[in-house]
Amino acid sequence: MSYQVDVTPVHPQTIAVIRLRAAVKDLSTVVPRACGEVWNYVRANGIPNPGRHVAVYLDDVMNIEVGVEVGQPFTGDGRVNCSATPAGLAATTAHFGPYHRLGDAYAAIANWCSANGHTFAGPTWEIYGHWTDDPTRLRTDVYRLLKTAAGPTS
Repeated sequence: MSYQVDVTPVHPQTIAVIRLRAAVKDLSTVVPRACGEVWNYVRANGIPNPGRHVAVYLDDVMNIEVGVEVGQPFTGDGRVNCSATPAGLAATTAHFGPYHRLGDAYAAIANWCSANGHTFAGPTWEIYGHWTDDPTRLRTDVYRLLKTAAGPTS
């Protein structure tokens, strides 16, 4: 798959999340399980305008926030918390295909940023499109926060 990488300003999106640490090898089970738990919480508590599932990778040791976009801030219950996606300048690309190939999208962003003089500033995140049983039609938008001339943006 070929990737088009864009650099764009991004604004924080309120999200309902579970915060956890996971090994890379466990992400394929941890992320869907956490998304489902948060989705159930959002529905049960009438949190307005739930949207797509999200995973924010806060650091290289896999501290992550996993959940769903929501329409407004809310008070969590200790397990599910209110958070937001990062804000600032980000390199982004859309990945179409199975989740186990997301590394290709990250590699495309890294290669493009290296070739174009951009440096990563911190968190990465994924916003998952609506589920389909056809893995070739799965869409995941991948974001990498970038440093700006003034320094990190978050």
